[in-house]
Amino acid sequence: MTTTAHAAPPAAPGTVEAARAGGRPPVSRRRRITRRVVGGLVLLALLALTSVLPEPRTSAEPLAPDSTTPQGSRAVAQILGRQGVHVTHVDRLAEAVELAGAGTTLLVTDHTLLYEDHVERLAGTAADLVLVEPGYLVSGYAPSLWSEYSWGAPQTTTTAQCSDPDAVAAGSLSWTGGGFHATDDGEGPLGEGVTLCFLDDDGAAGLAVAEVDGRRVTALATAEPLTNEALAQGGNAALALRLLGRNAELVWYTPDAQDLRDVDAGGSSAGPGDLVPGWVGFVAIQLLVLVVVVALWRGRRLGRLVAEPLPVVVRSAEVTRGRGRLYRRSRAYGHAAAALRAATASRCAQRLGLPRSAGAQAVLDEVSYASGRSRDEVALLLYGPPPTSDAGLTDLARELDRLESEVHRP
Repeated sequence: MTTTAHAAPPAAPGTVEAARAGGRPPVSRRRRITRRVVGGLVLLALLALTSVLPEPRTSAEPLAPDSTTPQGSRAVAQILGRQGVHVTHVDRLAEAVELAGAGTTLLVTDHTLLYEDHVERLAGTAADLVLVEPGYLVSGYAPSLWSEYSWGAPQTTTTAQCSDPDAVAAGSLSWTGGGFHATDDGEGPLGEGVTLCFLDDDGAAGLAVAEVDGRRVTALATAEPLTNEALAQGGNAALALRLLGRNAELVWYTPDAQDLRDVDAGGSSAGPGDLVPGWVGFVAIQLLVLVVVVALWRGRRLGRLVAEPLPVVVRSAEVTRGRGRLYRRSRAYGHAAAALRAATASRCAQRLGLPRSAGAQAVLDEVSYASGRSRDEVALLLYGPPPTSDAGLTDLARELDRLESEVHRP
């Protein structure tokens, strides 16, 4: 009986190539590439959409109406907005002077950057002024007021002690140094149209109110009532809301150092940074993130470790002689001695039945007992200083061999 053998049909070239490529057919590879391209396009679209969205209206600047930090003033600004007060935040001196007309309130949050010329322009507006820690510059707004700072003065909490309705509503105020005084115009101890509130033991006031040219000028010796952190403490909320909510329009001025430098120079000089739109920096950051993502996507990835057989077999004796020649050529007597000592100690410990975790003290005790040598002599051989010459290394090797033979002795 004969059996007919049927030959298997030849495999298609594409199938063979796919198997050689790792078992993935070309269609699967195309789908994988398509998914990556689509994912990159979606990511690019998200980045582009993020770049055109408006920037978040928050900052970290102290006493800024959009700052959510403990020293910011976003809380009081939002409350004022809900009460019908329109808050306009500016950081340009010219814009603040232009907007501060009659029937508005102008808040000046920082006087550390201002000089007499700047104060003169702010004081020349027709708006009611609220000044935060003006210091000695307060006399530029109200000639009947002056201030002195008491270094090292502790923070004290004082009551209103005046008839001003805003101070009476607050009840008390905590402040430190920089209090206000009023000059004597001959008609009374405080001068005409001046009210001092929250007096300390030295007669300095934490709040001063003066009527200048038919408008109200209020000087505050501390910024705490306006901050997010201290707004809910004591009467700070009542004082801040009454001072800033007196008029329906509030111009919130936070001085900017660059703007004031331009003002001092006699005009605004536009630099290269001023000619670039503000959204350019945000778009640049998004493009940088995109470049990093693409680099990580297309970069070469390290695969798993692959064992590769050596082209030749090297005998252990040859490896030992080669390492010895390297030690000798580099004069690494210490490394060679350390290798000899470690090998001797390991073999002796194995012969004596010590575990691999045995410490140096246990090895010294057992080797000293087995060899009959003193413990100090064994310690000098196994853990002593490294030799400094070929002769010293040769002598050490000879002594280690003798020690090992003694340990092996029955």
